[in-house]
Amino acid sequence: MKNEHPFISYQRPDLSGSEILENSKQFYQNIDTRRSVRHFSDRPVDKSVIEQLIMAASTAPSGAHKQPWTFCAVSNPAIKSKIRETAEQEEYKSYHGRMSEEWINDLKPMGTDWNKPFIEIAPWLIILFKKSYDLVNEERKKNYYVAESVGIAAGMLITAIHQAGLVTLTHTPSPMNFLQTILGRPDNERPYLLLPVGYPSEKAVVPDITRKPLDEVAIFFE
Repeated sequence: MKNEHPFISYQRPDLSGSEILENSKQFYQNIDTRRSVRHFSDRPVDKSVIEQLIMAASTAPSGAHKQPWTFCAVSNPAIKSKIRETAEQEEYKSYHGRMSEEWINDLKPMGTDWNKPFIEIAPWLIILFKKSYDLVNEERKKNYYVAESVGIAAGMLITAIHQAGLVTLTHTPSPMNFLQTILGRPDNERPYLLLPVGYPSEKAVVPDITRKPLDEVAIFFE
């Protein structure tokens, strides 16, 4: 069967086992310092940095290489203010009736509530949209494994933000359709995740929590 697309040779440096292990240790030690931060500085971040972060996230694998995502980067104060206003309205409803008592109790150690000042304070917001289909000459073209693909891209974006020396927070106001309206996105796009991006404030604090050890998150079959 003839391939529709040509193939090219793929090569990577041939590292020794010890070099690979050392690389994996260094990466883990770095990424283990990543935290979700809710206290941001308004210190500016250059647009070129945001562009590079988005391009890094866009290297994520996707079903049939459809790349079913759109990254909306917002620094405009008026738009950020509108997003905060509407997000807090939805969050207030969630904390006062939509969310179960168990859920609210589970969130208490995180110190969260319906107030989201970071949406305005952080110099940038990156809103990730998932695309269930593409429009090519007004014809629908199906995308595959959209949630999985966009989820991987989101993880890579969070990692890229940390690697660059900045901080972020995964924010998922529910429902999120107001983001589609405010940003004027088309019907084939749905909001997936909102990430404030910037520097931590000088007085930033994070919950004193620990991560599960290896034996609680992995099972090896050898």
